[in-house]
Amino acid sequence: MKRLPRFLPWLVPLTAAVALPWLARGNDYVLSVLTLAYIYAVAGLGLNLVTGYTGQLNLAHAGFMAIGAYTVGILTVDHGVGFWWAFALSGFVAAIFGVPIGWLSLRLRGHYFAIFTLCVGVIINLVIEKWDALTHGVVGILGIPVPPGAGDLQFDSPREQYFLALFFLVCCTWVMLRIVRSLVGRSFMAVRNSEPLAEALGIPLMRTKLLAFVLSVFYAGLAGGLYAGTIRFLSPDLANIAHTFDIVTAMLIGGIGTVAGPIVGALVLPWITQYLQFMENYRM
Repeated sequence: MKRLPRFLPWLVPLTAAVALPWLARGNDYVLSVLTLAYIYAVAGLGLNLVTGYTGQLNLAHAGFMAIGAYTVGILTVDHGVGFWWAFALSGFVAAIFGVPIGWLSLRLRGHYFAIFTLCVGVIINLVIEKWDALTHGVVGILGIPVPPGAGDLQFDSPREQYFLALFFLVCCTWVMLRIVRSLVGRSFMAVRNSEPLAEALGIPLMRTKLLAFVLSVFYAGLAGGLYAGTIRFLSPDLANIAHTFDIVTAMLIGGIGTVAGPIVGALVLPWITQYLQFMENYRM
């Protein structure tokens, strides 16, 4: 029996996502919620790589997302850099910060690694809040420009922003599928399953875990850059540890260690909290 193409299971949800703006009949609120869900799904794909596939729970993920967002905000608002140039740097800046932090934290394992990264996330949040000269402190960054388009293609309406976020989610998902199905991805899973066995097979543990960590925070930085271009306002709250736990929760709901899991969780979680509003303080 001939095997079905690997992309076929993704075709139906992608078709539904493309058709949804017309099915929503101009409901900007629905499109805005889904746009943010797609952005957090990109961040979730990154966290799932280091947690679900490599077995390291990084609790500073929202901090790296904030680094990417503030890269876009600072460069565009304070230095007049074009949005797309700033966005192209957002993932790389987060990855640059991720190298030394990963090199230090990955010397620890299990709960110790999680606690260390939890502290890193709190420090990133405090630095953003207190470094007024660079980050504007608690006032935040206002007036981030809309991602510029070309000709008739502009990104200044909820529908266009929705498709922009969906486009990057599709691209990031495709790249993630290529990573996890490659020899590198199998090395990540070998480290997750048994570090001593992976080392016995000749897999360099530190280098493999550091690569997964840097790729993970690169995704977080890209998600932050998209967030900045969509919301157009940044505050230190973006780096709050609560956002990391939201991403972790979405990843667990959708299925940890699967590419589709963070996407499903990021789509389901906002609607659960929306439909439970009648429970007031208990819905969270």
